[in-house]
Amino acid sequence: MYTRTYKEVTIMLLITILAVSIIAFVFYKRYYPVRGVECGTISPTERSIEIVDVRDYNQSYKNPIEGSRNIPMAYLNRYFNEISKKKIHIVAANQLDKNMSIRFFNKKVLT
Repeated sequence: MYTRTYKEVTIMLLITILAVSIIAFVFYKRYYPVRGVECGTISPTERSIEIVDVRDYNQSYKNPIEGSRNIPMAYLNRYFNEISKKKIHIVAANQLDKNMSIRFFNKKVLT
């Protein structure tokens, strides 16, 4: 019967901890809500806020928002420079898109 050495067990444990940590980090970035962000409504005539619609084109086409700039999540990195430096109001189809886009804008603004 083969028994594992202490070194083999330690290496397997470290690999398992690393894998679980990576998976937890990915889930945190995608699904954990961003703190300190208010959820609210604005009027389309308000000019001090940039409205960014991160829904897919087929969703935003069916239900357009007046005065918004439609940039789907997949294209945010490419078209980020087209967004003005005003306060941003994000329109998203679901919690995942909302969390990912808020984290994207926080990272771009803070760097």
